[in-house]
Amino acid sequence: MNHDIHIIGGGLAGSEAAWQLAQRGFKVRLSEMRGGGDTTAAHQGDGLAELVCSNSFRSDDDAKNAVGLLHHEMRRCDSIVMAAGEIARVPAGSAMAVDRDVFSAEVEKRLSQHPNVTVVRERVDALPDSGPTIVATGPLTAQALAESIVGATGSDRLAFFDAIAPIVHRDSIDMSKCWIQSRWNNRTDASNEDGDYINCPMTKEQYEAFVRGLVDGEKTEFREWEKDTPYFEGCMPIEVMAARGVETLRYGPMKGVGLDNPYDTTKEHPQGRWPYAVVQLRQDNKLGTLWNMVGFQTKLKYGAQVELFRTIPGLENAEFARLGGLHRNTFLNSPELLDRQLRLKSAPHIRFAGQVTGCEGYVESSAVGLLAGMMAAAELAGEDWQGPPRTSAMGALLSHITGDAEADTYQPMNVNFGLFPPLLDVKKKQRKEAYTDRAKADFGAWLAETSTVPA
Repeated sequence: MNHDIHIIGGGLAGSEAAWQLAQRGFKVRLSEMRGGGDTTAAHQGDGLAELVCSNSFRSDDDAKNAVGLLHHEMRRCDSIVMAAGEIARVPAGSAMAVDRDVFSAEVEKRLSQHPNVTVVRERVDALPDSGPTIVATGPLTAQALAESIVGATGSDRLAFFDAIAPIVHRDSIDMSKCWIQSRWNNRTDASNEDGDYINCPMTKEQYEAFVRGLVDGEKTEFREWEKDTPYFEGCMPIEVMAARGVETLRYGPMKGVGLDNPYDTTKEHPQGRWPYAVVQLRQDNKLGTLWNMVGFQTKLKYGAQVELFRTIPGLENAEFARLGGLHRNTFLNSPELLDRQLRLKSAPHIRFAGQVTGCEGYVESSAVGLLAGMMAAAELAGEDWQGPPRTSAMGALLSHITGDAEADTYQPMNVNFGLFPPLLDVKKKQRKEAYTDRAKADFGAWLAETSTVPA
């Protein structure tokens, strides 16, 4: 098939960009190296839009949460990621979590069956010299292509480490020591009957011993060129958090507030019903057979992980479907290198999309892919395309990537209300809802005027 545009990378951003273009009638060649003899250190298979870390798209609350608002805007733009996510959805309280295998299979099925998409399993080693192109190879870009990008940008890559959380087989968890509940009993239509998280409670003594084990456990060794690479704060390894202070985890992923501990004797837990600390597990697949350890991204060596995590009440005989890991992410200094439509300033026939631009998170990566697809479609149609308003989640994220952030200190960023134009005249308690109300109104008006949105 002759194509109108070439997309390199079949992850979340590349898949979303391909869908947006195909739905607008443009012929797409989608190149994905996995399945063609190549893979990465983090991927498990060769499916399009594979989720390599958590299975959560985070909060689905579009009334007062920035990422939930991003969900809302993507759904309004016919997002393939959001549509496949609904089909693959598993219980996760007010969050949106998916069965990662069902999700990837649904994205691949829709794209493979689309008459305007050709999926080619091939590795691309260099940026093309001409022709409309979207590069969406993500933070695990293959070395040869990464070197080609460095050559085209004239800038060294920035980099950070991203850690993966372990996954546990449900039938290996001792439920006589754990209970199922969502924090504060938050529920959605997708929730399980009793709640969405398995909670493993810890006493003060158990918690402090666990923190010592994290700090003292054997870690993955870094190569010399990796030693100065920073972590991304939103995906910090749990042992790095533990090293910041013994109480850090109790105010982070191991906080016990909002959970009614049925095993509480009040002697062990003088604060009352809430456990001193808790380890939460979230359903990872539709069958409910796999559960991931929430917030437990780690760089501990495999043997150290098994030994330490089996000291957690209820996980003494845990069987792990996947242990934690660590991989090095790379991203562009986008405020310096890209224009307002994600085009490489030195080679404007090339757009970048997804995490390689410096956004962080599944949803953010997908949203930037969606925007790149819309931008490219407008350009191919000869239209003058205007981006979404900065008051919207998409607009705020795009503005951060393409110019609002300081190039000298640019770091990966999740969508958050700090990226939005401020509403200082609104009381702080009402501000989140005010941000979302303004965003929905402005985004809706923008959609009504944007001809590249499918009918």
